[in-house]
Amino acid sequence: MKVGASRVGLRNLLQGLSFSVKYYCKHNHLQTACLYSKIKPQKCHILDCSGSTYTHQTLPPGSILPWRFFSCKEEGTKIPFKRKQNTSITTSELLYEDLLKSEQENWNDISLRYKAMTKRIKEKLEELHKCMFNLGSPRIRLGENVYFEENGCIFLSKADDVDGENADILFNMEDLGFSDSFIQRIRISPDQRYMAIGLKSENSEEAACVVMKIGHFPVVEKVIPSVFSFEWATNDVLYYTSLKNLRCQNVFMTTFTHQKHTELVYTEQDARFFVDINCTKDRCFLTINSNSKTTSEVWLVDCRHPSKLPALVQARTKGLIYHIEHRNDELYILTTYGEPAEYKLMKAPVTSSGMENWQLVYALEEKTKLVDLEMFSDHCIMFLKNAGHLYLNVISFVSHSVQSIKLPTWACEFELESHPEYTTSTCYFQLTSPVHPPKRFAYSFKENNLIEQAVQEVPIITNCHTTRLLAKSKDETLVPITVFHNMNSKELHRKPLLVHVYGAYGIDLNMSFKEEKLMLIEEGWILAYCHVRGGGELGLSWHKDGCHHNKLKGLHDLKACIVLLHQLGFSQPKYTAVAAASAGGVLAGALCNTDPELIRAMVLQAPFVDVLNTMMKTHLPLTIEEQEEWGNPLADEKCMEYIKSYCPYQNIKTQRYPSVFITAYENDQRVPLSGVLRYVQKLRKATLDHGNRTSKKGNNTPNIILDIQANGSHCDPSWEDSLDEVARHLAFLNKELEVCNLQHHKKSCQ
Repeated sequence: MKVGASRVGLRNLLQGLSFSVKYYCKHNHLQTACLYSKIKPQKCHILDCSGSTYTHQTLPPGSILPWRFFSCKEEGTKIPFKRKQNTSITTSELLYEDLLKSEQENWNDISLRYKAMTKRIKEKLEELHKCMFNLGSPRIRLGENVYFEENGCIFLSKADDVDGENADILFNMEDLGFSDSFIQRIRISPDQRYMAIGLKSENSEEAACVVMKIGHFPVVEKVIPSVFSFEWATNDVLYYTSLKNLRCQNVFMTTFTHQKHTELVYTEQDARFFVDINCTKDRCFLTINSNSKTTSEVWLVDCRHPSKLPALVQARTKGLIYHIEHRNDELYILTTYGEPAEYKLMKAPVTSSGMENWQLVYALEEKTKLVDLEMFSDHCIMFLKNAGHLYLNVISFVSHSVQSIKLPTWACEFELESHPEYTTSTCYFQLTSPVHPPKRFAYSFKENNLIEQAVQEVPIITNCHTTRLLAKSKDETLVPITVFHNMNSKELHRKPLLVHVYGAYGIDLNMSFKEEKLMLIEEGWILAYCHVRGGGELGLSWHKDGCHHNKLKGLHDLKACIVLLHQLGFSQPKYTAVAAASAGGVLAGALCNTDPELIRAMVLQAPFVDVLNTMMKTHLPLTIEEQEEWGNPLADEKCMEYIKSYCPYQNIKTQRYPSVFITAYENDQRVPLSGVLRYVQKLRKATLDHGNRTSKKGNNTPNIILDIQANGSHCDPSWEDSLDEVARHLAFLNKELEVCNLQHHKKSCQ
């Protein structure tokens, strides 16, 4: 049961059953693995080759796909306002296009002031990137064959060919005309005659499944458009789900026998539910998983009889979340069934799978987050977070014992390595943090111990100190903060502070390694990660306590975190900035309205800042399903007023605001560009009005900058675009916070 942004399965379910990638987009594991490859990747995503996830964090109790972590919304691509058929362009469309053109011209002018610093930052990040060692691509081992992806190609080598020097190329994206896509998922049929490849467009949500026949001369058998997830049931039977308007509700079966055919197997009627497919580790069953943000239903396909109708495990029950694995004729069920409503591992016979027959195997401790779970033939490993620390809990099905292993204190994220064999005696995984490149570890079931693998050291020395704090929120709730700073830094109250926040969908803040974070630490910055309610860091209850009618608690948490940081001597308001992406823009934008004096600047990526107007538009693809996160303002007047009380766009007022830099994407189907444009226009007017009223010396009007990217989709740019984007953000922050101490360029700001 692995998961990530590409493999919609357990981990996505754990992140909150409502899913969307990994804020996660540009920030998830796929990217992490790919980041250290000696060969520059075409895309900062790493394939999910097995069920394991190597996609870019990032991706709540709700649905199950990583990229839906983001509050997305809009069916159109470049023009959010839909044109009527057979009519001329409307006045609204003309105004929108004029506004878009105006913003692009404005950015072209403004960007010149950041050009030199952006160039220096980009060069330094490229230097750091070159220093990183090669972690290797995710690999699938089947018998003596090993499959792996590198730079847009899929290779086949023998297990004893460690370096892959004699590997054969099975698939090349460019040669087959898929140069504008990246490989997101690979599935090999049990007899290794066929390979199914998931390709996603770089500039949109569109994805396809390419099925190839493997042999001396691999050939494309079929290209299936608009596919989200897929699994082989047998050697020549493939199940897949279709994606339309960001919704996944149909499951199909297609055969590659002599009489090829495709048929509809399952249809989900409820728009709040999203469907995906997984395969149990022992390959006995496919699971058809239908999930809303709060409720699950699973159907089983027997891989021995793939043409039989799927069998229901447990009918959906409001508030009940569950996920299925299989071992020795028993179903192992990860579920919220029973009290407290946190995850538990239970089991039941395949033939009597209803919840009245579920028996408890293991229950998590209070305020413990289950990040991932992996089944093996005789063991189960749980990857856990508790009070900011990472643990492994190893459950033995033979001795019925539980072994708990505390992992190194510096670690903030872990990722199970791709495609572990079901009968293996060793489980391999990687540990990382925003400022610690991934390190490889192994847990031996036989020796019952943890081993740090010997790997090439990164030629970078940094004295980074990790501190974990608790801030007391308005209602006395203690909110965790993770802080990183250079141990050699003096006068921390004078150092720049970058605060990170998300707080939605039950998703944890992404804390995997990024070169820019390491660079900031070396330059004396303080990095703070505020694990506010609405996220998932302390389990399902932490999310529940910060969603729907509790959204303001996340705002109170964020304020309490920043106030505590300042009180403890970590920077001060004039050197403090906030960074957020997607739904994290709700809390960041709200803080700017309520407590603008706490920060000097803010950088937002594809921010969700117009909550009320978006949730009023039920024709948008995800509005109905996201009502469980934000509420339904159309049906509930109190809900409408509550959303209005914190919505960033609704609460802009004439006052002193921090400077704001927003990156948005023309092709973003999740956060409508129209809403971002409205927000920027209203915010600019408020700052100008305030400046006109208080035209005092030194009281300069803050910069409100919008950078609209023609390429990329929701928080999901390529490595090159991501590098440019990060460099622009950091150049902006250095200017606003008056930080100009880049290595080799320690001179005053111009």
